[in-house]
Amino acid sequence: MKAATLLLLCLLSSVALAMEPGERLAPWTLLDQFDAPYTLNDETHILLVARDMGGAKLVNAALEGQPKSYLEQRQAVFLADISRMPSVIATLFALPKMRDYNYRILLDRNARIAPRYPASEGEVLWLQLGDGQLLEQKVFKDAAALKLALDSVQAP
Repeated sequence: MKAATLLLLCLLSSVALAMEPGERLAPWTLLDQFDAPYTLNDETHILLVARDMGGAKLVNAALEGQPKSYLEQRQAVFLADISRMPSVIATLFALPKMRDYNYRILLDRNARIAPRYPASEGEVLWLQLGDGQLLEQKVFKDAAALKLALDSVQAP
């Protein structure tokens, strides 16, 4: 009986995380790889979420060779969940490497924000936003497809 109740609660909690079009995203603030704060606001049109290193590598491959303002021109931000990375590895190796990237990475160091968004391992979740509300969500498992989708976004 206890196992069935636990299973039911797990299923219900995963359903609660599913986002529906029209739902307003709660604002949050995270630091980027340079420790500069960023607050999610109504100006953000695209939120890219990677919950693991595989998803982050996919974003990196899609953005390779792009100018520094590429994401900003599209009013897009990239959120990376690095909570599973040991802090010593993050401090000594990952963060210095991230500072060399030509784009901003919002770092969820404590799994405080990223779990709100249903991205799976090795994927990038694309949340299309309008005035702070979810319009559409897509999942990318391929860097070329993500690059094509980003290239197709018209800068406002």
